[in-house]
Amino acid sequence: MNLTEWLQRLMTNFGAQWVMWLLLGLSVISVAVMLERGWFYMALRDDLARLAADLRDLLRSGDYEGARRKMEASPSAEAAVVLAGLAEMDKGTAVAQEAMYGAVALQRMRLEQRLAFLGTLGNNAPFIGLFGTVIGVVQAFAALGRQDSATASAQAAAGMAPQEVMSSIAEALVATAVGLAVAIPAVATYNFFVRRSKQILANTEALSRVLLAHLAAVDAGYGPSPKQSRAESEKSS
Repeated sequence: MNLTEWLQRLMTNFGAQWVMWLLLGLSVISVAVMLERGWFYMALRDDLARLAADLRDLLRSGDYEGARRKMEASPSAEAAVVLAGLAEMDKGTAVAQEAMYGAVALQRMRLEQRLAFLGTLGNNAPFIGLFGTVIGVVQAFAALGRQDSATASAQAAAGMAPQEVMSSIAEALVATAVGLAVAIPAVATYNFFVRRSKQILANTEALSRVLLAHLAAVDAGYGPSPKQSRAESEKSS
């Protein structure tokens, strides 16, 4: 038996049902990822315009401790980045900026977690379904090959295709449909979450600029120094 015959027998024996079970399992995982990511992004929501205004007012008044408490109370990724800068701002603008760069990298990893699975599934689920289609077509031709010439001629004269052939073709088409049904929601959700992630990172840049602008003003001689404010706070406590 050559390799082609062995592969053909392997495909015809197992059929395309295992491909559809595989797609079904992947679809269950993808739905779980969609729900988890949806809940995660919902949990990060906050009124960023109000948050930026409060941060600006607190910094201008020199209430750095109040600014820290405000950022800690916010569930947003943007506030977590600014909080990293507030923790290091008494060491200088450059140090605070580097701290926020590191925090942005951590938040990006959190935002993009598990999105690669949705993107990969969306790109490859149609091909998995197509593989099931190929198996079904192979089964159909194998069924045709098993028909003897007399039976085939009688069925052709009656205008009927062998039932086994039609069943294999139907199974092949179902595999393609299941592959598309798994891929389309995964691609749509992946694109939505990627766009949401970029939006959050852009908002992070905008909010961190509020702190950097204040630190630049302090360096220019406007407003109380964070180092002095921290020393006075420690002395009073």
